[in-house]
Amino acid sequence: MLTNDMLALWDRENFFHPSTHLAQHARGETPSRIITGGKGVWIEDRDGNRLLDAFAGLYCVNVGYGRTEIAEAIAEQARELAYYHAYVGHGTEASITLSKMILDRAPAGMSKVYFGLGGSDANETNVKLVWYYNNILGRPEKKKIISRWRGYHGSGLMTGSLTGLGLFHRKFDLPLSQVIHTEAPYYYRRADLSMSEADFVAHCAAELEALIEAEGADTIAAFIGEPALGTGGLVPPPAGYWRAIQEVLDRHDILLIADEVVTGFGRLGTMFGSDHYGMRPDIITIAKGLTSAYAPLSGSIVGDKVWQVLMRGTDETGPIGHGWTYSAHPIGAAAGIANLNVIDSLGLVSNAGETGAYFLAALRDRLGDHPNVGDIRGEGLLAAVEFVANRDARTFFDAGDKIGPKVATALLAEGVIGRAMPEGDIVGFAPPLCLTRAEADEIVDRMAKAVDTVF
Repeated sequence: MLTNDMLALWDRENFFHPSTHLAQHARGETPSRIITGGKGVWIEDRDGNRLLDAFAGLYCVNVGYGRTEIAEAIAEQARELAYYHAYVGHGTEASITLSKMILDRAPAGMSKVYFGLGGSDANETNVKLVWYYNNILGRPEKKKIISRWRGYHGSGLMTGSLTGLGLFHRKFDLPLSQVIHTEAPYYYRRADLSMSEADFVAHCAAELEALIEAEGADTIAAFIGEPALGTGGLVPPPAGYWRAIQEVLDRHDILLIADEVVTGFGRLGTMFGSDHYGMRPDIITIAKGLTSAYAPLSGSIVGDKVWQVLMRGTDETGPIGHGWTYSAHPIGAAAGIANLNVIDSLGLVSNAGETGAYFLAALRDRLGDHPNVGDIRGEGLLAAVEFVANRDARTFFDAGDKIGPKVATALLAEGVIGRAMPEGDIVGFAPPLCLTRAEADEIVDRMAKAVDTVF
């Protein structure tokens, strides 16, 4: 216990936690949870508490915890070659092999993979590549990026700007001027309740068209979007949304960046969300599920249309001036190879679709009639429960009531980790793709108890 107490003290005195109320944590007003192990969908903390992690870390431990084959691949790579860079044509067996494995699984029309460490730096890469692309094409004014409100694309300067959530903008002087936002495809929160889904899709497309007209299509380089909204509320798009958006982008020669950091590698019950919704991206962002977070690795999958211009650019101006020291890190690449092999061998993509449908149906069956549950939504193993003060009038709680965090806290007391999502009273679920029906039932049972506790 003395060791534990000292570790908690060191934590508060030395460790700067991301996305944390810094003052409350430093003063000891919020818990310091130190995780020590995990197996399957379960994790354990230093005090022996066993918790069902129904959010897979940060929607990233897709294959579940404790996969020794991935750990062994990392160790073997570290023993053989812990590091070498990828600059000026250098590579490793792991980085080259993983590139091919990704492209074998990627949507049609993709050409090359550039590796980074996390989703934020991958999206920074994507923006730079889009700007480079338009400069080579002689369109120096075509540089703005359209994102969506409630979208999440990272925490950097540019990627934090792309993120459409106020928490990531306030006091950081964001968003930067090159980023503009359009409406989120969040049907439940539509302003006009009389709109059908088809009406709402037409409205979203019209809003995008109006924004492009106001800014000038010759100033807009790309549109970035998650196939299904993640941190902004775990919101699948209404039917036909991506087809309508793609038509607008094609008409104005605007590139599409599909941010698949959450949806890539099985989360929706398909290998990629782009295929799931019929998107035709020019660049795809990948991270989380690429290694199931066993090692840091991200990627930008570049489509052939963009790649041809990038090659032309280096013929005209010399080597491309972009790179990270840890691009294509061999340990991360080795983890990625082993991870994709586990996904394939265990059939986790199909399990995400089948068990996800079972889980969503069970949530709706158990909580769908609750007077304070406004919406239960999801796709594959991505689901959310949204709470309201009055479901018939669709009136929302005051943000100060913190209903979402209270339900998440009550759920944690029941031994299940769900996530209170920002900008709404929403509890989200994104469990490992190895989730069983029995474990899905356990989440639903404990969620129902948590709801009863709060209401």
